Amino acid sequence: MKIGIIREGKTPPDSRVLFTPEQCKALQQQYDVEFLVQPSVGRCIPDSAYEAAGITLTEDLSSCPVLAGIKEVPKEQLVADKTYFFFSHTIKKQPYNRSLLQEIVKKNIKLLDYEALTNEAGQRVIAFGRFAGIVGAHNGMMTYGKRTGKFDLNQMHQYDDYAAAIEYYQTLDLPKMKIVVTGTGRVANGATEVLDQMGIKKVSSEDFLTQKYNEAVYAQLDCSNYVTRKGQDKHEEFEAQHFYDNPAEYESIFEPYTKLADLMINGIYWDNNAPAFFTKEDMQGEQFNIKVIADVTCDIAPVASIPATLFATTIANPVFGYDPQTGESVAPYQEGVIDMMTIDNLPNELPKDASKSFGEQFTVCVIEELLGLKNTGVIERATVTENGKLGKHFTYLQDYLDGKE
Repeated sequence: MKIGIIREGKTPPDSRVLFTPEQCKALQQQYDVEFLVQPSVGRCIPDSAYEAAGITLTEDLSSCPVLAGIKEVPKEQLVADKTYFFFSHTIKKQPYNRSLLQEIVKKNIKLLDYEALTNEAGQRVIAFGRFAGIVGAHNGMMTYGKRTGKFDLNQMHQYDDYAAAIEYYQTLDLPKMKIVVTGTGRVANGATEVLDQMGIKKVSSEDFLTQKYNEAVYAQLDCSNYVTRKGQDKHEEFEAQHFYDNPAEYESIFEPYTKLADLMINGIYWDNNAPAFFTKEDMQGEQFNIKVIADVTCDIAPVASIPATLFATTIANPVFGYDPQTGESVAPYQEGVIDMMTIDNLPNELPKDASKSFGEQFTVCVIEELLGLKNTGVIERATVTENGKLGKHFTYLQDYLDGKE
């Protein structure tokens, strides 16, 4: 099988890649597979490194039945009758990518979405989540430092790599502050990894709400801390699986944290039917204390867990201000404004680290499935479209695809 590594076409550009040169070379030696790589000046790994590893560089990928990128492929660059791997940002019915999915179906493309590559237990087997959390927490702290002037931290991409950032963390003298991290998966755990490296003390959710501290502390919340079943007695045991299966039956109980947290790092997977943490009206209240929100989840309002995430920011312009009184974006770092860090391609600030990890996951969990050497259903479960229609696990997208919702 020939696999083409495509040049990223989305703007702003992404510099990550599915496989490093060393990974391509190792896979070619182990399996009956050949990689062809489109030249790219924006990739985090130079073309010369692929050439040095003996990997073919070529503009023409027409001989490759499988094409793999990272971000959405622009509609005009899609090649009909191919199998594609990329993050499509369509499987949650994102309105801004409806036309992309329509073009994919029209061109008879088999779309395999990285986000849908799961094992038999429904758990994702490949993700950039850890690095999204790492960069998200770092940039959230950077934003808080700029807002308060209490400490200086450069944006993550300005460090050579994660190791260099960790080395700098040891020099920080952080002020008294309270940080709340939402989620317990790869993203949130990546975020807490950074806070731990910064020497910030982890406290329980209960202590966060009841105790006073003279140092920087953080609490990591699972879903039982921020939602409850409507009408449920507070003494009843929380059932996480019921929440996952029936998110519309729940309401937010996050309010106490909004009164005490200075910085919120949002790292959950959010279902469209789940309650938001708070409303725009809540954010107007005098007791709403959160000054900076690093929304790693980055679902765009109004269908979002954070109503102030009006749009995704960029690595070049990472922060905007949200005016709770008008509900509009303004310049950041002003009195009465909540600073929003909403970059939607955070791992691209650590592209080499993230690409190497991503390729390792694909090698372990996906490559043999793709080559037909084994079949646990990974490919089928991730097939969003095939043969000019939606895959069997994505028929729920039909009305979205047809423009009816």
